[in-house]
Amino acid sequence: MGKRTVIAAFGIAAAALLTASPANAAAGNVLTYGSAGGSAVGSGDVLTASLAPGASATIRTTAGGTTGITCGASAFTATVTGNPAAPGTATESLTAHTFGSCTTNILGTTGVQSFTVGNLPYTTTATSAGVLTVNGPLTTTVKLNTALGPTTCVYTKASLTGATSNTGNTITFTNQAFTKSSGPASCPGTGYFSATYGPVKDTSKSGSPSVFVN
Repeated sequence: MGKRTVIAAFGIAAAALLTASPANAAAGNVLTYGSAGGSAVGSGDVLTASLAPGASATIRTTAGGTTGITCGASAFTATVTGNPAAPGTATESLTAHTFGSCTTNILGTTGVQSFTVGNLPYTTTATSAGVLTVNGPLTTTVKLNTALGPTTCVYTKASLTGATSNTGNTITFTNQAFTKSSGPASCPGTGYFSATYGPVKDTSKSGSPSVFVN
């Protein structure tokens, strides 16, 4: 092989490597920790998040309204069950979703006894496109104090859709409508759920690093 042929062959190989490198670097996994495109979150890892700084979880009687329930504390726990190469869809099992420090300004109510999520665990998916889906049927039970005594309102929804963001490593739910399945007339017919959680952390890793979606 002549000198020019060797040089040409080397140039072609180098060009191929340069072309392949960005694609390989971008591939990674859907869920990484530490940085976007960083180390893959492992199957079986436990992810947690509380409300983002300054955020609250709200359940309004109308979309974007001011009447309803406001919770100053909320958190979730999920276990990763699948984390393929990006772009793709990661899967998780939502094992806990809690609410606390809740108040109400619904006419006729005087307080919130409890706000609980039932039927756990829920299968959850997170896509490279930034869409997070909690698959149900989901059930939430709200116990309210009223002037006539405590009342229980049960709400259901087929699935819950949120948006993930690598800015603050957050998950945001906006005006997700739950329909009343049981409860007296004092329970609103629909509850619109909104909340932002973050940063999402991988508590199975040392230092509980933030989780990114790729």
